[in-house]
Amino acid sequence: MNIIQTIILAIVQGVTELFPISSVGHSVITPYIFGWKLAPTFLKENFLPFVVMMHLGTTIALLIYFWRDWAEVIKSIFDGKKSSKKLLILIIVGTLPAAIIGFVFEKKFNSIFSSVMGASFFLIINGFLLFFGEKAKSKGKKEIEDLTYKEAAVVGLFQSLALIPGFSRSGSSMTAGFWVGLKHEASAKFSMLLATPIIAGAAVLEIHKLFTPQNRALLQTSIIGGAVAGVCALISVTLLMKWFNKKEVNAMGPFAIYCWLLGGLVLISNFIKF
Repeated sequence: MNIIQTIILAIVQGVTELFPISSVGHSVITPYIFGWKLAPTFLKENFLPFVVMMHLGTTIALLIYFWRDWAEVIKSIFDGKKSSKKLLILIIVGTLPAAIIGFVFEKKFNSIFSSVMGASFFLIINGFLLFFGEKAKSKGKKEIEDLTYKEAAVVGLFQSLALIPGFSRSGSSMTAGFWVGLKHEASAKFSMLLATPIIAGAAVLEIHKLFTPQNRALLQTSIIGGAVAGVCALISVTLLMKWFNKKEVNAMGPFAIYCWLLGGLVLISNFIKF
């Protein structure tokens, strides 16, 4: 990956990580759209840690945006404040499913990271998930603190769909949030809070692969990509939270249509080439 390709991918990743349109799917599709000829060895061995470094930039952006919430959560460990302590437990419970599934099936998920066809197909499925999730939801009245631990686990289980390129982490978890009765804004916020530990955990597992002598140049470009992705993610989360605060009806509709269009166009393009 050269510096121009890195910046383009970082911008795409920073925007799509928090919007419910699958950042991983876009990371797979973007090189195809721009016609980048990436080495198969890079795609198989280094692409995932390279993308995770950009996710780390996203994590920092989320920590900055939600710093008050995280400060309260950390304080609750020491002062015993019940509401903040419950939020901490809800985050832990919601994080566990994706962490366990990702750890157990890591190699299987790595093997599908270079599949443009797969990412496009699952992006279309993601669109249906957003569409029916919005349509099937009851009128959410719950705040995050009203969730039961079982409901938090359900949201976390849906979040694990994002391990498959094309499925959106935020889209899956927000949709599950709607189903368990969260308000739009509360569902979006809980999704973003769950993202922080799961992305940080992925960073711990993958980024060390960039710290080898042969990957020194890739590490430098990855750090630049992480910084660019972080700035874009901070802008994205600000816009997304405002969107869900204002759009209590059909907030997911435009994102579903986008997933159908992009996934469909890329699939059609692949079939024409064949």
